[in-house]
Amino acid sequence: MDRTQKAALASAGVGLLVTGLKFAAWWLTGSLALYSDALESIINVVAAVFALVALRVAATPADAEHPYGHHKAEYFSAVIEGALIIVAALLILRESYYGILAPKALDAPVLGLAVNVAATAINGVWAVYLMRLGRRWRSPALIADAKHVMADVFTSGGVLVGLGLVIATGYAVLDPIVAGLVALNILWSGWGMVRESVDGLMDRAAPPELVRRIRALISVHGEGALEAHDVRTRHAGQATFIDFHLVVPAEMTVQEAHAICDRVEAAIEAEVEGAVVVIHVEPADHAKAMGVPVL
Repeated sequence: MDRTQKAALASAGVGLLVTGLKFAAWWLTGSLALYSDALESIINVVAAVFALVALRVAATPADAEHPYGHHKAEYFSAVIEGALIIVAALLILRESYYGILAPKALDAPVLGLAVNVAATAINGVWAVYLMRLGRRWRSPALIADAKHVMADVFTSGGVLVGLGLVIATGYAVLDPIVAGLVALNILWSGWGMVRESVDGLMDRAAPPELVRRIRALISVHGEGALEAHDVRTRHAGQATFIDFHLVVPAEMTVQEAHAICDRVEAAIEAEVEGAVVVIHVEPADHAKAMGVPVL
């Protein structure tokens, strides 16, 4: 089990702990908002399990049927998590609607509030830490899981505000109203996650700043070549596929051209974690005016 899989497993454990606390808070108070919050946390646990499965599949080495590897499995996990967030939001909206029609007074609201604060604090710390790991390891599954947990933190924050207002004013109807407003925010978050993941499945190019770094590395380390053109990139999970055409003098030997390619590949792989580089060598008459000049 690699580091990303261990992080996903830990996320499932944290999710179980937080879900238990939130259901305890709901049992103590009877709050619709707390019940909705607990429902969203169940989805967190399911999503973490999906992330773990996706990471295990993504870590599978390339084979005859999947010669480019299984990196994109992480995007499927992220799409599923986004869809689960949307489902959770719709469930909360449904409960909110019925709660507005028939608001109920809360039992032991202060104690329930304290339990929910503890659960929210645990979730918030874990979401920030998981996001850092996901970005450092460039794992779409962990990043999606972190966003999901952070969405749960916002849900809990809204719920805490709602309960605070109920306690302060005595208006029980504020409980389901706040739950509904938070659900709309979750719905937007889930849609954004699905959209980003679909971009990954559609072979979206690497970010512009990373492409600029790659072109600069080619320019600096391609000494002996004339230029590089048609530089293309795409993300697939934790891998970044990079391919381009390297133009060399027509009289250069295959061995000399191969040495330049090795040097450029090594420089890119050292700077871009998970880089998979493919270089096509061409003679001088294939140069393009818009190519990357070699220093």
